[in-house]
Amino acid sequence: MKIGITYDLRDDYLAEGFGEEETAEFDHPLTIAAIEDALQSLGYETDRIGHIRALTRRLVENERWDLVFNIAEGLRGFGREAQIPALLDAWDIPYTFSDPLVLSLTLHKGMTKRVIRDLGIPTPDFAVVEAPEEIATVALPFPLFAKPVAEGTGKGVTASSKIEDRAQLEHVCLDLLAMYRQPVLVETFLSGREFTVGIIGTGTEAFAPGVMEVHLTEKAEKGVYSYANKEDWHGRIEYHLAADDMALAAQKTALAAWRGLGCRDGGRIDLRADTKGVPNFIEVNPLAGLRPEHSDLPILCELAGIPYRELIAGIMRSSLKRTGL
Repeated sequence: MKIGITYDLRDDYLAEGFGEEETAEFDHPLTIAAIEDALQSLGYETDRIGHIRALTRRLVENERWDLVFNIAEGLRGFGREAQIPALLDAWDIPYTFSDPLVLSLTLHKGMTKRVIRDLGIPTPDFAVVEAPEEIATVALPFPLFAKPVAEGTGKGVTASSKIEDRAQLEHVCLDLLAMYRQPVLVETFLSGREFTVGIIGTGTEAFAPGVMEVHLTEKAEKGVYSYANKEDWHGRIEYHLAADDMALAAQKTALAAWRGLGCRDGGRIDLRADTKGVPNFIEVNPLAGLRPEHSDLPILCELAGIPYRELIAGIMRSSLKRTGL
């Protein structure tokens, strides 16, 4: 079976003049090599395709694959993660992970939380600030937390994201609106334990290989799982598997969110506990990072005794079963 691999390689965009944080979600060569090695060890023939422009050229040249392993994040717009899946749908080529509807919805954290709230899943109260004049209309009790509505890898999250008063709220929102040119999600700050739940599979067959708790050390940027802490996590972050009652509640909530949103094959859901000890949905990553020893999902799986090759095998099993291949 011939498997194409689509991705956005960070080095390619840096060479074009894009910045370090601007390209934070794009992939390291080690990630592509690890995925390809795992697929080949599972008996698949692989073909590195690359970004959407490379895929488009090759489709026009009438090239085809039995399935595409897609981890491309895209560059612009709320539909950036959905672009390659939409293109593959148009050409009737199956692919791993979620479809364009899910990827467009989940990239926008505010829209996602509206659906999560409608599903009856706990999530912090929130507001979406789309313009400077809307900052004054935020009527949530302090402390608050603010971040760009459609970024990942902790982009736009710093120690100042935790907001204590209205003056700070205005300052942070204005900075984020100007820097990221997108709305700002403002939500009630949760001070409890922070979890990441890894998920493999689709629908009722989805399962959580483990629940990982995130601990900030004294060397970390204080109080937040920020871009700086994620990018250089060694010494700043300690990851531990958790299996107590609160962790099991986080796992249950994560699976309900995964199934309710319609996510597929594999990914990650982040949660944080409120003052009553109830884990709340924070956000979902249906295209979770897959860099060994660096990205949360592979780290979690390794802690749970699931080697990287088996993580990729689980993603492939889910994808092949739901596509009927």
